[in-house]
Amino acid sequence: MKTLGTVAQYINGRAFKPDEWEEKGIPIIRIQNLNNTNGKYNYSSKTYEDKYLIQRGDLLFAWSASLGAHIWKGDSAWLNQHIFKVIPNIGVDRDYLYYYLLKVVAELYQKAHGTGMVHITKKPFMATPIPVPEYKKQKQIVKQIEESLSQLDSAVATLKKTKQQLEIYRQAVLKEAFSTFEQTATLKNIADTRLGKMLDKEKNAGKKRKYLRNINVRWFDFDLSDLLEMRIEDNEIEKYSIAKGDLVMCEGGEPGRCAVWNKDQTIFYQKALHRIRFFEESNPYFYMYYFWLINQSGFLSKYFTGTGIKHLTGQSLAKVPIPICSREQQNKIVSYIENKIELTANIETTIDQSLQKAEALRQSILKQAFEVR
Repeated sequence: MKTLGTVAQYINGRAFKPDEWEEKGIPIIRIQNLNNTNGKYNYSSKTYEDKYLIQRGDLLFAWSASLGAHIWKGDSAWLNQHIFKVIPNIGVDRDYLYYYLLKVVAELYQKAHGTGMVHITKKPFMATPIPVPEYKKQKQIVKQIEESLSQLDSAVATLKKTKQQLEIYRQAVLKEAFSTFEQTATLKNIADTRLGKMLDKEKNAGKKRKYLRNINVRWFDFDLSDLLEMRIEDNEIEKYSIAKGDLVMCEGGEPGRCAVWNKDQTIFYQKALHRIRFFEESNPYFYMYYFWLINQSGFLSKYFTGTGIKHLTGQSLAKVPIPICSREQQNKIVSYIENKIELTANIETTIDQSLQKAEALRQSILKQAFEVR
């Protein structure tokens, strides 16, 4: 038994300042680049100490914010702070140490389960015990780990592919459900649309009431865990309230994202949202699913404004063509869609449970591999 501090040298990255970032040169590895291989890089054309230079195959360990061990697969790069360049000592296999660090990280996250906060300080980390058998045995352990993880990764890839296919199937279900409509009208002909109240922080004193923001509206549902309050005068209640059966839609962020308010209690909404209230007796879920379809297909984006941040203004929303049919037909279509969606949701739940078990199995593989016998 040894300690992590005695089996390798740990070199912390350089503290690059934002004003040192460039558009060209050698990339700078930040934690976000380790967690997302497609993440944007910053660069530097200057020369720094060799200890900060990373080459393909180097072992890295992110020790702040998002912990993790990584084998660098890119070309030459500079190392940013909060990441260790780990240089194994003679007689310590790089991959053996890499997998052991993965085990240590998994255990740290498991201990922090429920809090979401994982901290690591250098002294206790360096004192973490690690079994170090002879070099040949280390290579055998690495081989066994990689054979087991390869099988597990193959199974996980299949599960994730199945989830993607479920999403494609859901889109196909909605496309089929709305494929037979020839009669359409613009939304302004069948519903009243209104943006919510502009939040004025300087005039937010007085009687406050809970209201919905863009972040509270998800596809098909609401996240009410973080509701804020703003001043709503008595004479503004009707104008800025949402009642049961109203369709609530995002004006920005992800324009078109919407859900039906199905609660008996009244709630209010700010200007980042549209309230869609239908004139005649209609099934609002019919239109909710339709907006999901045209949002996913890209058709709704024709009505967006703005070059960078996209918006769906009230004027544009009113022009969106909507299929027209009887309430009875709407109900049948909603029932058909929801039966299919429930089926895929059940399958997706099973897949998610399997993915969780796979992650637990991954940790179990690492734990068993390093058990001292």
